[in-house]
Amino acid sequence: MDWPVTLLTLLHVLIPIYWLGGDLGAFYSARFLIDARRSVPERMLALTILNNIDMAPRTTLILAFPTGFTLAAVKGWLAVPHGWLGLVWAAFLAWLVLAWLVHLRHGPAGATYKKVDIAVRYVVLASLAGAGVAGLTGALAMPLFIALKLLVLAACIVIGLIVRIQLVPLFPAIIAMKSTGATPDTDATIRRVLGITTPTVQVIWALVLAACFLGLGTPV
Repeated sequence: MDWPVTLLTLLHVLIPIYWLGGDLGAFYSARFLIDARRSVPERMLALTILNNIDMAPRTTLILAFPTGFTLAAVKGWLAVPHGWLGLVWAAFLAWLVLAWLVHLRHGPAGATYKKVDIAVRYVVLASLAGAGVAGLTGALAMPLFIALKLLVLAACIVIGLIVRIQLVPLFPAIIAMKSTGATPDTDATIRRVLGITTPTVQVIWALVLAACFLGLGTPV
């Protein structure tokens, strides 16, 4: 048995498991934010749980490419120039550290990290989309399933950016609820935001499942 390849394959397989599992946990925890029977401290606890669980899909989004890229290289699906694997892992691990800094640093202290993280997402999005299109058109030599998976991962980043925009009205409502208590207005805002983001997040679930299907089917 080739242990390194086996362990790498296992790690890549675990990506969608923790991605979808984390998303489902965050989705369930969000229900408590609009539960009028819960006290404000209980709702804030639910929000804390939601934010921490949500780091699972945020982490797996970042690790999806380097694990898949390495696996494609060792299996001979991609001709990777010498040294590129190390550069890719260094870049994405740096991004992962940045994502966790965004999670851990709140308020003005984390504002710069957030801006850099968003900029990185746009760069990665453009790179993945460009590589995927190049693969489909034959400009880059790669199997069909890899080109499609690159486009799927790029689409996941796009949807994630859309979710961030949709969540903007949530934060003032949360702050108001924490400061003065829950009101019909804050509950309505939170409920409206969750109603808008739910179908958007479900699109990500469908995309992750599509990536899994492509990985299993490996169409050339």
